[in-house]
Amino acid sequence: MAVIPVDIAGRPYEVRVAPGLLADLAGQCGALLRKARVPIVTDVNVHAAWGATVEQSLVAAGFEPRWKVLPAGEATKSWAQLADVVDWLLAEEVERKDHVIALGGGVIGDLTGFAAAVLKRGCNFIQLPTTLLAQVDSSVGGKTAINTAAGKNLAGAFHQPSLVLADPLTLDTLPPREVAAGYAEVVKYGLLGDAAFFAWCETNGAALMSGDPAAREYAVATSVAAKAAIVAQDEFETTGQRALLNLGHTFGHALEAQTGFSDRLLHGEAIALGMVLAARYSARRGLIPAHDALRVGAHFAALGMMSELADLGLNVDGQTLVAHMLHDKKMDAGTLSFVLMRSIGDAFLARDVALADVASFLDEQLK
Repeated sequence: MAVIPVDIAGRPYEVRVAPGLLADLAGQCGALLRKARVPIVTDVNVHAAWGATVEQSLVAAGFEPRWKVLPAGEATKSWAQLADVVDWLLAEEVERKDHVIALGGGVIGDLTGFAAAVLKRGCNFIQLPTTLLAQVDSSVGGKTAINTAAGKNLAGAFHQPSLVLADPLTLDTLPPREVAAGYAEVVKYGLLGDAAFFAWCETNGAALMSGDPAAREYAVATSVAAKAAIVAQDEFETTGQRALLNLGHTFGHALEAQTGFSDRLLHGEAIALGMVLAARYSARRGLIPAHDALRVGAHFAALGMMSELADLGLNVDGQTLVAHMLHDKKMDAGTLSFVLMRSIGDAFLARDVALADVASFLDEQLK
């Protein structure tokens, strides 16, 4: 089992990565559970796939699982569902020192974490991420949020989990499209700070996507270690270091907003395309060699993932997409920072980007 410490000042925790962790759930986190009743938030798909495994482990150890099963999909990250979960947790008489379990992908982890953050001004929670995207990104670092009419993740809180258990066996039950969406976040860690890991992805990405257990476990553990190191340095995104984790996200979130946060474009697919755009825009500005930008797009294309903005078929112009960016959380005094690249493995935060130039660039990419 890979055990990665997340050294947050005052509240460190572990991310454990190994097959079979859900089947051993009581053994892994039983010491954190203060009461027999254990509240678990999940969605209908994850409950169908993994509910029995979790239930069996907890019941065998004398616990009583209490389930809140939500609709699957990005639309669940809403004010209405947040209120419903909080009201349910209150009805379950959850106390501040209790632990709420989030069993699912990024939507469930984000929503449950936010509910835990606001419930009685903060209670504990445990992340059981079941998607590749959640295992390598959203379950680690304490960012919790819901979406609003104005944009993605605009209402939320920093609230660290007490424990993260990433079981790669859950990836076997994912549709290939969900695996591919999560893989985008794996590649991100290579692009922003580890050229050797990006090269590993170029060699092993196809094996990971097709289900190779060793490749999946290595990718998850390596990605988590990279994120943990960054989060430990900049928990609240105040120094700019953690902002590097947003590589591709400014472009990607704009595309998600334009497509209505729907299944037309999954979050990871948007981030993959956003990273391609970030690399190309970096090349446009003379920051990154053109051949490096080509490698980024070529890698996603080789795996059958979207690598051309024009393939989305959006009937918009660049200015429309830029308008979505004005709601980005990185906006500061009317200026939007972009994560750009000097080379593969060397990303930085650029604070001198003219949005008119970004709009012109997007017009070119939309054709």
